[in-house]
Amino acid sequence: MTSTETRRKHGRVFFETANKSAHLRWITLLGTTVLIAILLFPSLWRTTPNYYVGDVAMKDIKSPKDLLVEDKEATQEKREEVARSVLTIYDFDDTLSSKLSARITKAFKHVRELSAAPHPGGTDPEGIDKAAGTQNSQKQEPVDNKLVAQVPSRHDLILKEKTTFEDMLGTQVSAREYKVLEKAGFSGSISESIVKLLHIVLQNGIVGNKQFLLQQQHKGITVRRLSSKLEVQVRNLHKFYSLNEAQSALASTGKNMLKDLDYALRNTVIDIAQRLVEPNLTLNKGETEEHRGKAVADVKAVLTQVKQGEMLVREGEKISELHMVKLQALESEMSTEQLFTISTGFVLLAIAFLVICYATNFMPEASPSLKNKDIVFLCLMLVTLFLLSEVSVYVVRGIASNIPYSIEAPSAFYAIPVAAGAMTVCLFMGMQVALPFALAAAAITAFLFETRFEMFLFFLLSGLMATYWVRSCKERGVLIKAGIKVGLVNIVVVTALHMFGGGGFELKLLWDWTFGLLGGVSSGIFATGFAPVIEMIFGYTTDIKLLELGNLDRPILRKLMLEASGTYHHSVIVGSLAEASAATIGANPLLAKVSGYYHDIGKVKKPLYFIENQAGTENRHDSLAPSMSSLILIAHVKDGVEIAREHKLGQAIVDIIQRHHGTNVISYFYEKAKSLQGEDAVNVEPFRYPGPKPHNKEAGLVLLADSVEAASRALENPTPSRIKGLVEGIIKRTFVNGQLDECDLTSKDLHLIDENFNKILNGIHHHRIEYPNGSAGINGGTERAYGNPDRRQTSSLQASSRRNKKKGKDYLKRVGGS
Repeated sequence: MTSTETRRKHGRVFFETANKSAHLRWITLLGTTVLIAILLFPSLWRTTPNYYVGDVAMKDIKSPKDLLVEDKEATQEKREEVARSVLTIYDFDDTLSSKLSARITKAFKHVRELSAAPHPGGTDPEGIDKAAGTQNSQKQEPVDNKLVAQVPSRHDLILKEKTTFEDMLGTQVSAREYKVLEKAGFSGSISESIVKLLHIVLQNGIVGNKQFLLQQQHKGITVRRLSSKLEVQVRNLHKFYSLNEAQSALASTGKNMLKDLDYALRNTVIDIAQRLVEPNLTLNKGETEEHRGKAVADVKAVLTQVKQGEMLVREGEKISELHMVKLQALESEMSTEQLFTISTGFVLLAIAFLVICYATNFMPEASPSLKNKDIVFLCLMLVTLFLLSEVSVYVVRGIASNIPYSIEAPSAFYAIPVAAGAMTVCLFMGMQVALPFALAAAAITAFLFETRFEMFLFFLLSGLMATYWVRSCKERGVLIKAGIKVGLVNIVVVTALHMFGGGGFELKLLWDWTFGLLGGVSSGIFATGFAPVIEMIFGYTTDIKLLELGNLDRPILRKLMLEASGTYHHSVIVGSLAEASAATIGANPLLAKVSGYYHDIGKVKKPLYFIENQAGTENRHDSLAPSMSSLILIAHVKDGVEIAREHKLGQAIVDIIQRHHGTNVISYFYEKAKSLQGEDAVNVEPFRYPGPKPHNKEAGLVLLADSVEAASRALENPTPSRIKGLVEGIIKRTFVNGQLDECDLTSKDLHLIDENFNKILNGIHHHRIEYPNGSAGINGGTERAYGNPDRRQTSSLQASSRRNKKKGKDYLKRVGGS
């Protein structure tokens, strides 16, 4: 693949990625706007201030149109009256008589047919009964010297059917009554008499709880026949029998109707009928409640007309129950007409507002400075801030209406910590992003207060000043101090707003001051609490954390100093070079310095394989193949990333560690491999750092500082001109090789970096005065014996230095001290 095709391919990938990124940003923006609209829904459709009973009206409210206001008390009374007038429903089981008749007829017929069946022995049942008595029907007796089984009597057969008869009848029958019925042959006339008696009382109606039934006497009941579902209103409720009354009626009717029967049979018939009788008029609660509910639902509301222009509530007047009814009616009437329009307008307004604030960050062709996670963070922060404000509003209103002191809810609103959002955003993303965020947060939060301009102005000024005082925060205490300053500014703002509204010095102003100060202090406290959580979730690294990481006594740096002292001193100088140049080119000096400290921490795993840690020892790479040496050198980047993540150094530092060599080639070992294997036999890729390339100014600075510092160690007689030529050459080669293509370093920035690197390196490699051995030094002759300690080395170190320079001069230049 040619270089042109490669560039085209990378170009397509870049624009596809940019388009996806832009789409994701628009989706995030739209989703955040809709979510806030949903959270704000109760306030969006409010066309009147959100008053409660007992509040004082802030302004006159007139009806913009004719309204019909429901009189809820009158409507409720009417519904209760209708509910009381609904008749209780009783189900009349008119099929019970026929069901009992079928059971009785079947039971008597069963025993009667058994009695009429031919007897197996042809013997008269009476004779058998007299001869056999109650002896066992299976007993055997000798007849003509033979054993003959005795045949069971008809009486025994009928007696054995008593249980079956009772089950079929549905009630128990005493032995005496069963004997009477047996004597009567279980005739059909007896069953018909029982059925007739039951029919007489059942057709009148028998209720289980007559006392409860008579409570409906004043209005009657509705009787519904189960067979036909026909409903009839009945007012004379005394005509229905209770169970005892039905049994008494059966007794009196039976005596008259069955007077021709003998006494025992007549009493048996009446007793059986009394036991079989049961209620057939039962209360139907479900149907009654359903009828009552339908009747109540059909009741129309009692309405009172309010004419257009009629005063609903006057300014300064306390809100009463009647006022609330009228205001709620107005709100309901207006919301049904304007809800869609208001909601749509809010969403469009919010989108337009946020797009204007962050327009440049949503253009894919503009190489946006904000990443997708930054957009997500801003949207999440906006939603969190809005939720915090909404909860605070409800809490404030609840507290203000229940405490015994004369605190008004509008005063307590000044305590809502809206400025915490601007503080937090400024802490992580700077003033350039925090200022429009403060504007957006103030505008959206103002919707909670019916878009009152004074609340928008208060939150905006509070947020802007919070952003200003946090712009260079390097300690957590600065957030609290900024919160106190914001509280003092709040006092000035609320005083101005109070006086602008025509108020004077009064108790309300003192409460405004108190809550204004509390709002500023609480904003600082909330921002202090938000910071560590956001650092953990989004992987941000603040200047506060960088200051902590810049402490050279941290365990990983101490380990580097003890086990790889050359790398440690190299890293300190790289940090100094990067810090000195960062301020002049608009980069973060603290991030550049700390990243320089940690950029080579991966070398702590194999320190003796790196030239700066090999003082006085043999170079281990002399016995290794070039490809193996390159693997060891390249591995320190991966090892450094792992160590950085293990020690939670933050994503910003991890990124710089990963990119501090870009995709440079380890040219010393690459050239060595070519000299050993041949020009065409070696692939360059195994000798190339995996990258990626530096992505911001700080990463580019560390790459340049690392290369320049390592190369300057190999300079013989490092004069200013040689240092200048070295720095210019390295910066130029790095730029030409494309290692700075993805970071936004300009030609002017590179020129400033060149100047700063020269100053620092000339300060490090400056020449000192060498005192003659014969002259007296300031140390009382010490230098006569040992010479200048800054210019002399032991003979072994001098030999080692010359050997290293001879073997690895080019190695040091190209490997960058790796």
